[in-house]
Amino acid sequence: MASVTLTPFLTVKDARAAVEFYKKAFGATEISRQSSPSGQFIIEMSIDGERFYAVDENPPAFNVSPTTLGGTSVRMSLVVEDPDAVAERAVAAGAKVVFPMADQPYGMRQGRIADPAGHHWLIGKPLR
Repeated sequence: MASVTLTPFLTVKDARAAVEFYKKAFGATEISRQSSPSGQFIIEMSIDGERFYAVDENPPAFNVSPTTLGGTSVRMSLVVEDPDAVAERAVAAGAKVVFPMADQPYGMRQGRIADPAGHHWLIGKPLR
């Protein structure tokens, strides 16, 4: 079987601002930055080797942000060594707590934040 890659594209109102948040909150690095002919930015990023994109909203192409939708239907799960510290850093960078960090009955230490663009991130690690 061939290898598979699954790469999320997070549509946001302002990709450049979102990238700065992801750098501060999650230690993300920018891999590449392109702009489309209609002016939207498409910015590839990585968090410890895991790649994702922040892309500017483009309603005519059916790419709308959580801000436009009034919510999100997708949650990103970020598993890290110290979820409490990462969640605190995200809040300091502008995220809002959706539910606080706690030991969950399903075997994770986990909390959820909403980034400034409206995307939800579950931040946690397995309990041992």
